[in-house]
This record gives sequence, C-alpha cells and structure tokens, in this order.
Amino acid sequence: MIYITIVASMTLKIDCEEIVWYLLPLIRKEFAKSLIKDHGLTQRKAAEKLGITEAAVSQYVLKKRGDLKVKDVKIRQEIKTSTKRIMNGDFQVMKTETCRICHLLRVQGIGKEK
Repeated sequence: MIYITIVASMTLKIDCEEIVWYLLPLIRKEFAKSLIKDHGLTQRKAAEKLGITEAAVSQYVLKKRGDLKVKDVKIRQEIKTSTKRIMNGDFQVMKTETCRICHLLRVQGIGKEK
C-alpha cells in the first residue's frame, strides 16, 4: 500500500519521494560526517563505505546536500551507532542501517516539513 502525504504547496508526494529527496540525503550526510569526523576516514574511504561518489561526500561535508537537520538526541546517538556498524561491516550492513535510521526519522515525522 502506498501512502500519500499532502505537503504545504498542496501537491501530493508519495512517501518514497520524501525519502529519496529529503531523508536519504540527510542520512548519507550524517553517516559521511560521522565516518570522517569520528572514525578518521578520508572522503574517498567514506564514499566507498557508503556506496556513493567522493563528490557526493564532498557536497554533504560542504552542506550543499542534505539540508535537513537531526535535532533529536536519541536519533543522533542511533546514527553514531550505525556508523560504528558501517565501519565494521560490508555494504549490506550500510543498507540495513540506512533503512533503520530512515524508519526512525519517519516515526519522528522528520522530512514531512519540506
């Protein structure tokens, strides 16, 4: 079943659109920042861990993508937990952690304000 959300501009967006346009960039930005800052990875190594380009990581670091912010302390802690798992895991771990954080953000209503 696909759920439809009405956004402020009175257009309809399906949940998948909100995830792709707002939540996925936010999650990738937070993961990239944590991998670089907390785990000492280069942008290139962070990109490899996340399965994205080095240019995308650069844009996240320079705040050109993923403009939403995570203010909830519990979710921020979960993101840190996820990056530890990503550091020690493979691509499947990264996919699982991305979905887990996405679910937490959606439960909190983050991404709906766009």
